[in-house]
Amino acid sequence: MARPVSKRWVKIEQVLERLYRKYNHRDLIKPDPLQFVYRYSVPSDMEIVALLAASLAYGRVQQIQKSLTDLFERMGESPYAFVQGFDKAKRERLNGFEHRFTTGEDISDLLALLKKVLKRYGNIQSFFVEGYSPNDKNIIPALTRFCDSLYAIYSKQHSGKVSRGLKFLLAGPAGGSACKRLNLFLRWMVRKDDVDLGLWKSVDKAKLIVPVDVHIGRLSRILGLYSRKTVSLSAAVEITESFAEIEPADPVKYDFALSRIGITEGCNGKYDLRCEGCEIFDFCHS
Repeated sequence: MARPVSKRWVKIEQVLERLYRKYNHRDLIKPDPLQFVYRYSVPSDMEIVALLAASLAYGRVQQIQKSLTDLFERMGESPYAFVQGFDKAKRERLNGFEHRFTTGEDISDLLALLKKVLKRYGNIQSFFVEGYSPNDKNIIPALTRFCDSLYAIYSKQHSGKVSRGLKFLLAGPAGGSACKRLNLFLRWMVRKDDVDLGLWKSVDKAKLIVPVDVHIGRLSRILGLYSRKTVSLSAAVEITESFAEIEPADPVKYDFALSRIGITEGCNGKYDLRCEGCEIFDFCHS
């Protein structure tokens, strides 16, 4: 059902467009982990880097940047070649890596899986689209199949079990996750503008789900885009459906720009003098 047109909703559309024009520029990507993907020019490297950068996009921004710098230094000039040739020696090269809950062993387990994917499919996109259907309402079924397929490959070699660390890195919908990090990866891969890469041509951007973190959750609630009190996959779907009322063909368009209010402008939901210059100030105090 279409959202009833109201003055408030028209105002929301105008605010989101202003934010998009203001923030959606490549030179404003830092400190987003997407900055690491743009350090590479070969699509095969960029795809691997994007999945790893998105998978580790949790915790403090400074720590994420430090951890990703460490990881990609260990992987050398071509992350794709590193994964293709992943072996015991390369696993040892990741010893000592740590990012909050994630260890070098967890990253190694993921890279060992990706090596199998690359050997059979050539790239991650081809593996992902095997479980993707244009007839699905959104990307969630394909994302579920993607994670479940990787779990299955891993469990075959590990007595039917999947490690806790790998499940955290590949937190799929079936486990109840909001899938913020994997939806972030998909946004980077599928959308194409001055920020997002658009490397994947086989997935419709209209199917994407907003990668909801604390910033997007709080700001979306202020704008009235969803009513839930907790950040969940259901909340992400509700927020996405609200965005789709404005841009049905590209519902994740405003994610990067809106999140800048929290990430670069320091919004934490509490008033300070900077608030009065914020594009959504009137919504906070209406």
